[in-house]
Amino acid sequence: MTDLIRDLILRWRDDPAGTYQSWFLWDERLKNFRSIRRGLQLVVAEIAAGTFGVAYRGSSLETVVHSIAEQRQIFKGADHAFLWKPKLRIPDIYENPANQKAFGQLLDTCLCCNTEEHVVSAIHAIDARKIKGLGPAVANLLYFLHPTIMPPFNTAIVKGYNALTGSKVKLGRWEEYLAMRQGILKLNATYRALLSNDLGAIGGLLFDLGSGRYTAPPLEDNETARKLWEADLHQVREQSAKEARTLAAERETDHTHTEIQGWLRDLGLSLGYDVWIAANDRSRPWQDGKLGDGCLSVLPGFTTETQGAESVRLIDVLWLDQESHRIVAAFEVEHSTTIYSGIVRMLDLALGSAAQALEGMFLVAPDKREIDVREQLKRPAFSRIADLKVRYLPYGALEKDREAIRRFGHGLKPIQSISHLLAPV
Repeated sequence: MTDLIRDLILRWRDDPAGTYQSWFLWDERLKNFRSIRRGLQLVVAEIAAGTFGVAYRGSSLETVVHSIAEQRQIFKGADHAFLWKPKLRIPDIYENPANQKAFGQLLDTCLCCNTEEHVVSAIHAIDARKIKGLGPAVANLLYFLHPTIMPPFNTAIVKGYNALTGSKVKLGRWEEYLAMRQGILKLNATYRALLSNDLGAIGGLLFDLGSGRYTAPPLEDNETARKLWEADLHQVREQSAKEARTLAAERETDHTHTEIQGWLRDLGLSLGYDVWIAANDRSRPWQDGKLGDGCLSVLPGFTTETQGAESVRLIDVLWLDQESHRIVAAFEVEHSTTIYSGIVRMLDLALGSAAQALEGMFLVAPDKREIDVREQLKRPAFSRIADLKVRYLPYGALEKDREAIRRFGHGLKPIQSISHLLAPV
């Protein structure tokens, strides 16, 4: 049985359309941890101040959960558990002040603590209150706070776990989730060399099993059952090869995140700016070298003690004045994801000490995403956008005009002329 699970993991890791390659190894995944933590801090602060409100729609919680739900297939539908169901009066954290405060205390405890003991204790405390409709779906929030302690949770993950282990975990109860969590930790320890300390990896495996992409190995020692399972695995492998070709064809007609960063890097350097590339992107291959070639290796003025420094270092591209070393322009490339993470990083920069020299903040995204971006900016959590004067820079305009700007442009005026303000209406 151990060998079969190992075979399954190896096949799954090589699957270009499985969650391991399409989500877990996704370049943007880690950037979202910081912004989701920041969003949950806002939820806690609003609950403590009594300003959270009595509705999910338009709340700071909706903004955070929405950004999680856009984390590709594994978290699709993550917001369903938090949607207010008026006839059932669940989840009962909107109209009941005591339950709302208890929910805020759970998040606050998990934001502040770092140990398994404290996190599990906080879960037991919220479970003891028996708040209607507030079950293990909350674990998806906690995963982004403690990815090595709390595995993600949804129906498909539970189904996958039951199929792989022969367990009968049920949905909706914290005690069932905690029991499953123990089993997941044991599985992960056994196959950690093929998975990760981050429980998102094994969560993705269970998701692909539970959603039907893969069939779990037979639990019984039966040669016929084993051959049938291997035939199913081979069929998935053939299907994965077809999907890989489809994905490759789609990428040929679209610009990659790295490509846009490369354009902005080269344009900034040609205009006489020093350029900073996001700390976790500098080593990406680009043209005949790396994306960080010719760019700053240290971001001036942002030490480990500087508030928000970690977030600012993850902004996709920064242009700095060569003499003053102050940040002049910031660019967040939102290729296919929610704008939430990028806006949080912009806020950390705009509200910090480097803001006084900042002349431009740009969301760079496909032309067709502007309507979606404007819709998202209507959320209360983005009310500061008008003050920040963030601008929308479409891929098409950047591609069309970047060469002319490089040859004849000066300062930020040409970039500003092909972009436009994103003040919500």
